[in-house]
Amino acid sequence: MSEILTSPLPRQVADAYVDALVALDPITGTYLGVPESAPRLPDFSPAGHDALAELARDTLARLAEAERRPGADSDAERRCGRLLRERLTADLAVHEAQEHLRAVSNLSSPLHSVRECFPLMPTDTEAHWADIAARLRAVPDALEGYRTSLATGLERRLPGGPRQVSTIIGQLGEWIGTDGGWFAEFTRKGPAALRAELAASAAAATGALVVLRDWLRDVYQPGIAGAPDVVGRERYQRWSRQWNGADLDLDEAYAYGWSEYHRIHEEMHVEAAKILPGATPWEALRHLDTHGAAIESPEETRVRLQELMDETIAALDGTHFELADRIKRVESMLAPPSSAAAPYYTAPSMDFSRPGRTWLPTMGETRFPLYDLVTTWYHEGVPGHHLQLAQWVHVADQLSRYQATVGQVSANCEGWALYAERLMDELGYLTDAERRLGYLDAQMMRSTRVIVDIGMHLELEIPDHSPFHPGERWTPELAQEFFGLHSGRPADFVESELVRYLGIPGQAIGYKLGERAWLQGRDAARAAHGDAFDAKKWHMAALSQGSLGLDDLVAELSAL
Repeated sequence: MSEILTSPLPRQVADAYVDALVALDPITGTYLGVPESAPRLPDFSPAGHDALAELARDTLARLAEAERRPGADSDAERRCGRLLRERLTADLAVHEAQEHLRAVSNLSSPLHSVRECFPLMPTDTEAHWADIAARLRAVPDALEGYRTSLATGLERRLPGGPRQVSTIIGQLGEWIGTDGGWFAEFTRKGPAALRAELAASAAAATGALVVLRDWLRDVYQPGIAGAPDVVGRERYQRWSRQWNGADLDLDEAYAYGWSEYHRIHEEMHVEAAKILPGATPWEALRHLDTHGAAIESPEETRVRLQELMDETIAALDGTHFELADRIKRVESMLAPPSSAAAPYYTAPSMDFSRPGRTWLPTMGETRFPLYDLVTTWYHEGVPGHHLQLAQWVHVADQLSRYQATVGQVSANCEGWALYAERLMDELGYLTDAERRLGYLDAQMMRSTRVIVDIGMHLELEIPDHSPFHPGERWTPELAQEFFGLHSGRPADFVESELVRYLGIPGQAIGYKLGERAWLQGRDAARAAHGDAFDAKKWHMAALSQGSLGLDDLVAELSAL
């Protein structure tokens, strides 16, 4: 035992990092299903971020020692060690650039982490609700730490983006509400014995939201007036490494986005003609919004999406995948009010006591067209995020907890989910013109993400072959207009998406670039095996590798 503790292998170093991370970041503990994390929240102050950086540095030093041990060169240890080094190095680069002092985003920030952890907490017993009350009482200190970080950034002339700040102020107004706010609504279903305690704790948490909103509005927003929303090439390259696990050639990626734009545009015209002859793809999509197949209530939509995932599991299990029983459970949920406009997925806890869940933001709507929901749930649920992330948890004992959870690379996950949409098209599940146009619209959105995310942050020139403002340089305003012209989604979704890209630079490009990596890996494996290529075997082997950055993904997939 002492030898293991003093001289661990890379996977043991990685799992020790997870334990230490959970101690510093109880929200991560909640995602992993660690009961001891429930009453607490992280320290979002500069000191809290410094503690995370020190943990990363210490872990990298321990990893270097572990990689010199006998057995560290096995495939399992090698993959884990490479991932751990790449992820922690990327984390430290972001930290050392002091990005935590300007962390404002409409989707991904300490503020959002605080609110989003509560719906993931168990609520079966009074003890669970007592933990919720304790965590609510921790909200003021957590948000004060976040405010201190932003104030430090302001002093150091490290401003967040003005559009992000304006959006967050609006979100906070909705969360605060007029009838006790979101926290009060969340706690109303708690047990009678704790009702008073929960109400007081919720009121304290809501009060902290008020304090933060007022400071952002009265102090921070005026202090960043005139700051750019875009980040420039240096910051973008750093964030791109964080989200994609690769040092990308951004100019090549930008050109690839355009090539996919033109390819998909042609396919969309073919499908649009089947729905509304003579119409453009976006005229056909607007026609489907009012005349296409749809569901007329949020709850009925939730139920239908549950049925869709259950049906897809039944159809694919044993043919294209080999699924363990606990992976076959996935829940369709309605997202809390004032979430981002896009649907999302949350992975199961490590023991599967909390299943994987898909979340549908209703945005006040009561009618939900099916043309885009079907492919979106192939992406978010099955065979997309759920099959990948739940499989990682299922095989965590063969990998490491790190590879199955906190070590995930966004572009790997989003690339798989986009590959999953394409797989369902290849397998013939999107032959209906409405659903196929919806699928192509989603593909177009991911291609335009590459174009506008890289284009506006790097202020690149719009190429001559573009039908939109050729020769001009991208701005956020042009990006929003371009995205709106090439999307079947409503204006509020388009605006939310643009603010998202401005707030988390480099993340949105990982969908399409990740999909390209998955396709290249599959094509190489198929070429190597010839007629003996077994898609089911390849899928399960690929999903059981755990997380990989794009620098490693193609090579590892090709070798399966």
